[in-house]
Amino acid sequence: MSGLSLPIDGSGTAHASNVLAPNASPMTLDGTNTWILGRGETVAVVDPGPDDEAHLSTVVKRLGERAVAVILLTHGHDDHSGGARRFAEMVGAPVRALDRAHVLGEEGLGDGDVLTVGGVEIRVIGTPGHSFDSLCFWLPEDGALLTGDTVLGRGTTVIAPDGDLADYLRSLDKLRAMAELASAESLLPGHGPILPDPIGKLDEYAAHRRQRLDQIRQAIRDGAKDAREIVEMVYAEVPRELWPAAEMSVAAQLNYLKSL
Repeated sequence: MSGLSLPIDGSGTAHASNVLAPNASPMTLDGTNTWILGRGETVAVVDPGPDDEAHLSTVVKRLGERAVAVILLTHGHDDHSGGARRFAEMVGAPVRALDRAHVLGEEGLGDGDVLTVGGVEIRVIGTPGHSFDSLCFWLPEDGALLTGDTVLGRGTTVIAPDGDLADYLRSLDKLRAMAELASAESLLPGHGPILPDPIGKLDEYAAHRRQRLDQIRQAIRDGAKDAREIVEMVYAEVPRELWPAAEMSVAAQLNYLKSL
């Protein structure tokens, strides 16, 4: 598929193109991927990104003469949704999201919804786990799945305080089954490059979670008493600047293990 080997800014599929936000960090990788979906004169924009006037203006320039019919959010974390209100003002479009706190207009968004924008069908898939309100968007014509933070272009995602590991594992299973049934060709993540092997990546994510759970069980048997001590034992190879995020994931994993 064209664009898979290109730098993420400007890359995409036949009906999805990326504008990379300048908010690179250890947590956001190269920055937030803002996706423009559609063809012809009307498009949808997914995840305007942070409240960064320069980035939002860049997205507007990339649109050219095309009108924005709707702004969609994969979830409400600020690096994806912070600029949504301002961007809505700039382009005169509503914002649709699962969490009503981020909706601007009359319509929210939920699992099973189907939109057609600019001649392109967009199917909404509920994928709670990274956050309670996480959604993915399936583009049947492109065989492409926009994954937000549910699957990243590099590394693995964090289970945020408003997320849940049991939900996340179910979401991975749901996406894996869908990717196989629909012969998905690529994953378009919220951060990092496009992934050309959806089934392989989803299998990798599920295996990684199982491995981490086994490591945490072993750390507890070895005497770890809290999340911090578990991080020091299990995530020793991870840069220390990422340990606070690792602690969040460990807390989610401990809650999951307690629920078994």
